[in-house]
Amino acid sequence: MKKISIYILFLGATITQAFAQKDAQARVILNQMSQKYHAYSTIKSDFTFTIEDQQNNVQQNQDGTLLIQAKTNKYKLTLYDEGSKSSVQEEITSDGKNQWTYITKDKEVQLNKAENSESSFNPAQIFTIYEKGYKYLYTGNETVKGHVCQVIDLTPEDDKEFFKVRLWIDKVKKQLYSATIFDKNGGRFTYTIKTFTPNVPAPEGTFTYDSKTHPGIEVVDLR
Repeated sequence: MKKISIYILFLGATITQAFAQKDAQARVILNQMSQKYHAYSTIKSDFTFTIEDQQNNVQQNQDGTLLIQAKTNKYKLTLYDEGSKSSVQEEITSDGKNQWTYITKDKEVQLNKAENSESSFNPAQIFTIYEKGYKYLYTGNETVKGHVCQVIDLTPEDDKEFFKVRLWIDKVKKQLYSATIFDKNGGRFTYTIKTFTPNVPAPEGTFTYDSKTHPGIEVVDLR
């Protein structure tokens, strides 16, 4: 999965003042959302991941499931084959220190150090991404498939692989509805949240790779 991060340009005193005013409004909205997420021990979410390559006029959709324990940066991300939630294409599991990537067709697991730097995109932080390293701008409301959403643009304070992240936050539920990452090559990567279940039980071992449940699969240590 492509790793990701975010940026915004504004010119002149008038625009700067407008940014500051809207920035305060964005902060209120983001804080309301963040307070809910920090109250949960775990979050499980089904989502659709959409890749748009505008240069080549290509769009690809993929369903997935994300289970996170945000306070510890632990997560388990499952991506499914197109059109089938019973057929797993890829699993990414992280205990906050290590990351195991299992690509089923290759029958191989790659073990790397977990990406926890500010320049990387950590799935465990998708609901709280704005809290560190970003400026934010409230751009107004949009109705998306019956959901009234507050739209906020995030821009990175440091150089990233992408220049902007746009959040659509459900105004009623105070929850993230979708997030789009805009990279510098014209690509767009959108997570659309389909289900949201807080405080899902996560037994010990949930966020580590268990070789016993994957017999015959080679583990390649790349740390």
